[in-house]
Amino acid sequence: MDSKKVLFIDTAHPSLQQGLEDLGFRCDYFANYSRIDYEKIIGEYEGVIIRSKIILDREILSKAGNLKFIGRVGAGMENIDLEYAQSCGIHCLNAPEGNRGAVGEQAIGMLLMLFNKLRKADAEVRRGIWLREENRGLEIEGKTIGIIGYGNMGSSFAQKLCGFGATVIAYDKYKKAYSDEFVTESNLTDLFEKCDILSLHVPLTDETRFMVDDEFLSRFRKEIFLINTSRGKVVKTSALVKHLKSGKIKGACLDVLEYEGLSFEQLDAQKLPEPFSELIKMDNVILSPHIAGWTHESNLKLAKTIVNKVKAVYKL
Repeated sequence: MDSKKVLFIDTAHPSLQQGLEDLGFRCDYFANYSRIDYEKIIGEYEGVIIRSKIILDREILSKAGNLKFIGRVGAGMENIDLEYAQSCGIHCLNAPEGNRGAVGEQAIGMLLMLFNKLRKADAEVRRGIWLREENRGLEIEGKTIGIIGYGNMGSSFAQKLCGFGATVIAYDKYKKAYSDEFVTESNLTDLFEKCDILSLHVPLTDETRFMVDDEFLSRFRKEIFLINTSRGKVVKTSALVKHLKSGKIKGACLDVLEYEGLSFEQLDAQKLPEPFSELIKMDNVILSPHIAGWTHESNLKLAKTIVNKVKAVYKL
């Protein structure tokens, strides 16, 4: 039994540990460990459960001679050297099925908040200010919404939009023939031509890093609204701020930021990156701290998804 051990580098819903224990694994979690501590012990484990505490790169994975699977409690896999792990026969499991619904709902919620000026209106009413014409909103109905990336998250967003009366088109470089009652398969040229709203649902890779830059945003024929619930470094903040100032981008909903590596709890207002300092002053920008997939329900669903995928690895 001791040979079947799983190392929890991050915490997860208790049902994940219980589910693995029910499969015969012993689960260890060391709250105060740092990367150097994990390097010393990772060779003892058949499985690793991780969110984002450390990067599982070639250096640490080369010490994991018994590792059979890595379970990423989330969707993105950018903190794992997938190519090296897979070359070592390690199964790399993630759980986008677990938080796809939460991400779709958050994107809708942020868009409604932006369109109806709810952040501004709420703050005004709390101060005894009652402005109606100044807070006249927009409707989703009749707009063309473009989605880039039509996997779990992009398709969930499209499904959530189905009752709003919008035209939804999507581009995915790696998928074909996915048109259905929720979306029409399209291409980038069409998105640049037709979009009123653009929503990003791509993983962070070398290909997508700062994909949305000055040149990219300049290609849209219309003034657009931007939603990003994918990864912060997909969007170059300085380019976004430039186009928000010019009016090319009419508003933005950002659950993720280029600067997420910074400790926001300890940021000195005088030392903020300049584009971020400008961004947070804008009433037409809605921000949240990477919580789109972070619901009580998704916490449980993510855990169950990883357990089921481990079962499949072991053919249980």
